[in-house]
Amino acid sequence: MTDSLPVLYEDRWLIAVNKPSGLLVHRSWIDKEATQFALQTVRNMTGRYVYPVHRLDKPTSGVLLFAFEKAVAVRLGEMFAEHGIQKRYLAVVRGHTAKEGVIDYPLKEVLDKMTDARAQKNKPPQSALTRYERLATVTLPVRVSRYPEARYSLLSLWPQTGRKHQLRRHMKHIFHPIVGDTKYGRGEHNRLFRRLFETHRLLLHAADLHLRHPVTGEALDVRAPLEGEMATLIKWLF
Repeated sequence: MTDSLPVLYEDRWLIAVNKPSGLLVHRSWIDKEATQFALQTVRNMTGRYVYPVHRLDKPTSGVLLFAFEKAVAVRLGEMFAEHGIQKRYLAVVRGHTAKEGVIDYPLKEVLDKMTDARAQKNKPPQSALTRYERLATVTLPVRVSRYPEARYSLLSLWPQTGRKHQLRRHMKHIFHPIVGDTKYGRGEHNRLFRRLFETHRLLLHAADLHLRHPVTGEALDVRAPLEGEMATLIKWLF
């Protein structure tokens, strides 16, 4: 990894960085061998204590926001809960989707080793809403499974709720899983991208974060440019 992360925005209260795919936000049982984390990297970069205010899955890249003060972090958490912060993602998915749509599909809580013991096992599914827009499509003359061609779409995704793995689970639900998703995706398409394009990551990127500054009220539009293999792949495919 690296000893620093690209800074997208910084003031006395907030800092936003562009997290690469493969980097955990903080120490987790998900990867006990990991030695680098976005949280600690930002602390080392700034020389200040920072508080995480939202999450990005380890394989997802893009905008990651931290607060320098606990009270500001609490307010940002409230803004996320009140849907006062809008996030847009870019994703490459299997198949040609509709031009646009809304996925309204409740999701059961995803439990993990840290929460299984104390979580409510029979908790009903929680409401979950995702809006999407198709930006481009491509058809590759390559046989996958029983299909003579492989079709893919580039999407903008706007989660309207914040359920764990929401985008990945919603795209699976409509039969357009995100390429590179080893948990909810399709292995044959993941293997195809590894073989043809040497792409080994989840093709999901948190591109934009729109919010009102929790202290000044200023409108903020934080954008994370695509970098690395996902940027190269999208430029070549679409």
